Amino acid sequence: MTHAPSKYADFEVLRERAAALRRAGLSRRQIRDRLHVDNNDILNRLLEGEPPPEWTKRPNAKDDLRERARELRLQGWTYDRIQVELGCSKSSISLWVRDLPRPERRDPSEQAKLAARKRWEHEPAVRDEERQRTKAAAASEIGSMTGRELFVTGVALYWAEGAKDKPYARREKLQFVNSDPGVIRIYLAWLDLLGVERERLRYRLMIHETGDVEGTQQYWADLIGVDVSVFQRTTIKKHNPKTVRKNVGENYRGCLVVTVLQGAELYRRIEGWWYGIVGAASATDKKNRT
Repeated sequence: MTHAPSKYADFEVLRERAAALRRAGLSRRQIRDRLHVDNNDILNRLLEGEPPPEWTKRPNAKDDLRERARELRLQGWTYDRIQVELGCSKSSISLWVRDLPRPERRDPSEQAKLAARKRWEHEPAVRDEERQRTKAAAASEIGSMTGRELFVTGVALYWAEGAKDKPYARREKLQFVNSDPGVIRIYLAWLDLLGVERERLRYRLMIHETGDVEGTQQYWADLIGVDVSVFQRTTIKKHNPKTVRKNVGENYRGCLVVTVLQGAELYRRIEGWWYGIVGAASATDKKNRT
């Protein structure tokens, strides 16, 4: 049985023709169509050593993106992060960096946080204006608060953020710790509503050792309307180098601790109020579902 001769049998002749076409400025696609070469591996061998014509090369802008993508990949960035940073397709990034070592696998949740932060930073300013308008409109919906509304808000706030008595740690102590100025203002207004004299309150700052103790004490003193001298001894938190803290910078003000002296009786009432709220909410929910 005889076999049909391969169309690539005279390889050297075909190679000379391919080289001549390449030097004449033809692209790979044009050479492939002209010589009827359907196999990419054969085409690569035919054009081996022949540089592509200038007009087929990537534009400078793409070259810059390619170099930046390679830099980021060497820093351990994932395709997702590079895509968000440079605005390129993953297929392009894959071509540009496929010869580089793969970065170590990172915590997926951490990767998601980084990607979300990048997307947030790249959103147009108009999005921020929309957010602010939404927040302002929502704030206007609240209006003024009745005494009962403040009362219920304060009970829920204390039960969420305040110290509580536990079976394994018996203490009926009224102590509230928070870093949010708005939360502290609401809490103090609630104590005023309950008739707790300001003379029964004690204040203490909790802050990391890297924070500005004096400046932060003055900030909280101005907020609550007292003199810095009434503050108890500051609690300094030692820095753990293994922990990557986010609460740093000039806006870091630690936490304010507000303690009510002789507050055991009031604590018991707060606990009762809270269970009353839970019971009332459960009854309302059951009624709405029937």
